[in-house]
Parts: sequence; structure tokens; C-alpha cells
Amino acid sequence: MTEPHSKADGQGGPVPEQDSAKEAGVRVRLGQVRFVLVTTTHPGNIGASARAMKAMGIRQLVLVTPRHFPDPEAVALASGADDVLDSAHVVSTLAEALLGTTMAYALSARRRELSHRALGLREAAAEAIGLCEAAPVEAISGGPSGPIAFVFGTEMSGLSNDELIACQALVHIPVDPRFSSLNLSQAVQLVAYELRLEAGGVQLPSTEPQVLARHEEVERLCEHLEETLLASGFLDPNAPRRLMERFRRLFVRARLEHEEVNILRGVLTSMRKWAEGNPKVRAPARPHG
Repeated sequence: MTEPHSKADGQGGPVPEQDSAKEAGVRVRLGQVRFVLVTTTHPGNIGASARAMKAMGIRQLVLVTPRHFPDPEAVALASGADDVLDSAHVVSTLAEALLGTTMAYALSARRRELSHRALGLREAAAEAIGLCEAAPVEAISGGPSGPIAFVFGTEMSGLSNDELIACQALVHIPVDPRFSSLNLSQAVQLVAYELRLEAGGVQLPSTEPQVLARHEEVERLCEHLEETLLASGFLDPNAPRRLMERFRRLFVRARLEHEEVNILRGVLTSMRKWAEGNPKVRAPARPHG
């Protein structure tokens, strides 16, 4: 079994649970979504799909006549999303998988001669999350809850026309038309990602607030820089060519922090000491008179 990488932040430490009110709302909305995998042939795809779902906050997985499940390969590729596999519902027909839903979106890469609405993935995600704002649907006979379903077909041929007809809309993932083949778990990941974005799950890592340098600190830095450039011979006072003006604009764009100003001035002090041992100071030309 592979290590549960999804439990780490990539730096070797655990990822803290997000318990903010905003995240709680995201969980409520995504809790109304179920993913339905129809006749999956490779158990690894089930495990990888479970991992993709859990990473985006979607937990309801329904499997219609999977070829191999449960299976050790599914557990290995779930990589920490074992709970999604353990709670997955295995049913015999798509009709069972869709019990209690009010809207089912069928993923299809091919054009079909059907009267169904055809939506892009982002449009479908927006519509689905809008529908999820309704009150939660209770579980039916111990089955999955949630009124919204996204239905994925078998790896080789996708969904049949009969399976598509059981859904209310077709969803297309915008891929390169010259190569539109996506692995099942990749498609699951893309759909789950768009749903999470639409549900409001954009959370940037928190960082310590940085103290920006004050105006007078930047001015002293500019003075220090000008003195050092003169001492090194880089700046010709007779032909400055607006050099210091350009440095000031650079510092404004950079929005220097207090600590960064200190570092730069330390560098300049070191350079000045070197320049004093190797003087190339250009004195401004005296006016003739």
C-alpha cells in the first residue's frame, strides 16, 4: 500500500483541518453531490477517483456494477481516502444510483444525437452548486444522500445512450479536440475541482503579515544607494541619466518590507567598505567661472 500522501502538506507535517465558517458552508454544499462511476473496469481508477474526490471535499461515491471491488489496488491508489471507499455504495443499476436525485449530469466526450442540454464543465458546476443551496435530501433506504449526481462511464467506451438518457444534462470537459482522452480519475479530479471552486472553496495558505517599509526608510535606502554608487564609480554625478529616479520607481513597485530595507542597506554598507578600499569616486564637475 502506498503512503497516504494526502494526509501531509508536502513538507512532512499534517495538514490542519479547516473549521472556518466559510469551509463549513463549502462542506454543506459539496455534501449534496454524489459521484457515480458506471461499470469501472480497473480498481485502481476507483481508488484514484476516491482520492481526487476527498482532496476536493466530496465524499459520496456510488459504484454501478464495478468489475473488481473491493480490491487491494483500489485501496493502494486511494492513498488515504480509504473512508471514501469504505462508505461507497455498490449498486446493480444506474437507476439505483440515481435514487433521490433531482439532477444528474452525465460526462461525455462525444457528441450525441440527444435532446439533452449540453453544458461546459464550469457552467455545469455553477448550476449544480446553485441547486445544492436547497435543503439537504435525506438518505433513501440507507443509500446515498444528495440531490446532485455526476455520472462517469466505463473507461473504454464511456456511457451508453441509455445511460445518458437517464440523466438530465450532458457535460463536456474542454480538452484539446486532437486528443480528448482523459483517464477516469483525471475527469473526476477536474469535475471535483470545479465544484469546489464554485462552492467557495478557494483558500490560500495563511501567511504572517509583513511590515512594509515606511516612506522615510525607503528614502534613506535611496540615499545610501546613491552614496554607494558614487563611491563605486558606477554613478556619474555629471551624467546621472535619471538613475536614482528609476531605482525609486523600482522600490515603489516592489513594496519593500521593513526587513528587506535593512538587508539591502546591510549589503550597501558592505559594498561601501569595499569601495573605500578601491576608490573610484567621481566628483561632480565644478562650473567654470
